[in-house]
Amino acid sequence: MKIIILGAGRVGASVADSLESERNDITVIDKDPERLRELEARYDLRGVVGNGIDPSVLAEAGANDTDLLIACAAQDETNLVCCKVAQMMFNVPKLIARVRSSGLETTEQLLGKDGFGVDRIICPEESLTRYIGKLIEFPEAMQVREFAGGRACLVSVRARGAAPMVGHRIGALRLMAPDVAMRIVAIYRRFADEPDRFISCDGSTMVEPGDEVFVLSGRDQIPEVLASFHRQSGQSSRPVRRVMMAGGGRVALRLAKQLTKRGNLQIKIIDLNNERCVDLASQLPSDVLVLNGDATDEELLSSESIEDIDLFLAITSDDEDNIMASLLAKRMGASRVLALINRRSYADLMHGTQIDIALSPAQAMLGELLAYVRQGDVQAVHSLRRGVAEALEIVARGDRKSSRVVGRKISEIPLPPEVNMGLIVRGLPDTREPIDGEAPPPPEREPEVIIPRSHTVIESNDHVVFFLPNKRLVKDVEKLFRVSATYF
Repeated sequence: MKIIILGAGRVGASVADSLESERNDITVIDKDPERLRELEARYDLRGVVGNGIDPSVLAEAGANDTDLLIACAAQDETNLVCCKVAQMMFNVPKLIARVRSSGLETTEQLLGKDGFGVDRIICPEESLTRYIGKLIEFPEAMQVREFAGGRACLVSVRARGAAPMVGHRIGALRLMAPDVAMRIVAIYRRFADEPDRFISCDGSTMVEPGDEVFVLSGRDQIPEVLASFHRQSGQSSRPVRRVMMAGGGRVALRLAKQLTKRGNLQIKIIDLNNERCVDLASQLPSDVLVLNGDATDEELLSSESIEDIDLFLAITSDDEDNIMASLLAKRMGASRVLALINRRSYADLMHGTQIDIALSPAQAMLGELLAYVRQGDVQAVHSLRRGVAEALEIVARGDRKSSRVVGRKISEIPLPPEVNMGLIVRGLPDTREPIDGEAPPPPEREPEVIIPRSHTVIESNDHVVFFLPNKRLVKDVEKLFRVSATYF
């Protein structure tokens, strides 16, 4: 696919990193030649210096035969105008814009073909807010990713020695908890003096204390799954009641507004900028405490009872400040800490150590983008382990004659050995426009989450969720699910 990316900042660079690894033909436009030189040195792509709303610059970037334009410059106005120019003058078929302004995503008249021509809005700050909200809903999880409209989830959890399912082989877990429909799809194990290492999972694999375990299950059973790997038998869960945020930027404002709607949380925000604190206090309910101060000030954290905080969020724009504030908060007794870290090397070092969760803003929204870019019936994509691994939801189409998977047992499907089929969601409504000659969809039924076994048969319109430890396997899975009129 030929792709133009407007903007070589943090978001643009993360998008280029993800899409370039999938062998796309990528051109990046930016006014800063130094940024472009850095990207060209790191990735196999082409840089064009200039303003993305200038038709001559878009023409130089190859807009005449581009399949997709992703506008993720710093200013909303630049992104929207770039998309409109690309639509009107070059007829680019797919247009995605990064927009920070809230409310635009629901204004179809402005964004549609008669407006700015945008097919999809992405907002890293909003994606990040939703993601942190899930971590508050499931306080024992290190990651939470949704599939099938939220009916199924992939969660990662740190295994603890006294938990019921830790210290056993995976093959024995089904007998220990026969009523829990779940599938362990990956384990990342920490070894001395090196990052976590991927451990392939089969029935003989042992779950060891300290492992980061990735589990797929129905949403209703996620609390039980998390408890079985993270808590002693009989120990009650500690819900998130007290949240402290270091940094009062866009993410903090969005998140505080979202969390106050729950009505059962105590929220504190610390920011060094006095004017920003005044602005936050004017926009948030009076029960949100806004403090003017330094989140790395030990006396300030102590006076605000950091030891009682259930979740400490370091979400400033500075990686080093976030790391230091999180480490200090953890040392002083905060139950769980999350640091927003843009640099991948920093995130790799920090995730799952003294810092429980190291989260990249761009990684939080890449799944939404990848699901739109991917071919075929890909419904959801989640980038994991800082972009190395991926979880993929794809819909099975066709019948036994036109598909390599429909009407066949799992044992008959030639999946690459590294790919782990985690679960199937069956019974979801088919929202596509019917194709001429295609059999009518089956009658609607209550959706069910199925943990596939070797004898499970794939049906048309099944939503199948995979875990792929390496992104290079994506093309193999997509090819396998592609419907062909000539396949027999």
